[in-house]
Amino acid sequence: MPVKKKRRSPFGEDNPIKRSKSSARSNLSESAKSDDAFSTKRCIAWFIEYTEKDDIVGPLGMEKFCEDIGVEPENIIMLVLAWKLEAENMGYFTRQEWLKGMTSLQADNVTKLQNKFDYLRSFLNESVCFKQIYRYAFDFAREKDQRSLDIDTAKSMLALLLGRTWSLFSSFHQFLEQSKYKVINKDQWCNVLEFSRTINMDLSNYDEDGAWPVLLDEFVDWQKQKEKQTQ
Repeated sequence: MPVKKKRRSPFGEDNPIKRSKSSARSNLSESAKSDDAFSTKRCIAWFIEYTEKDDIVGPLGMEKFCEDIGVEPENIIMLVLAWKLEAENMGYFTRQEWLKGMTSLQADNVTKLQNKFDYLRSFLNESVCFKQIYRYAFDFAREKDQRSLDIDTAKSMLALLLGRTWSLFSSFHQFLEQSKYKVINKDQWCNVLEFSRTINMDLSNYDEDGAWPVLLDEFVDWQKQKEKQTQ
């Protein structure tokens, strides 16, 4: 007796419609994976959107870049990003800096960089990393033909870095406003951070015979006089 052949289901393995849909899903999946993967080519194309001349992102390009990522140029996240890119000059990114830094962040477009903002902010909460960023800020912000930081730039950078975390910052800023200082050198800059981390708000643990720079000795004297006048 002949055996009746089993009829294949229209939705079986050999159905061309199923194969087509499966292939389409596979292609979409591969495309999504491709978009998620970091692309050097895409990263460079993104960089070129902001270049003006000499293959560098300058002030105008930086302004557009900040607009695109939704961050004000004065936002501390821009300083952290510059630190991550190892940028040498404030307001400028070279192709090498951009590619090296964005590769480490695995960011080749606006959305991917925005998704890294929390990661970049996290460095500010790590003591060692914050110290690196703080020290980097001095060299980043100073004029490259000068060894010191002009006082106005120093005040702005200190406000950015310490303004929200150092309880005595407001007083220190006032002191700088009325002081004779026109510049701050790197030793003074680094000591301000250590002072902010170790000295109590009431200055009770400040050692006048310690190795603090004259700038901070004068600030302590000024602060004590200020407190006496308010008593």
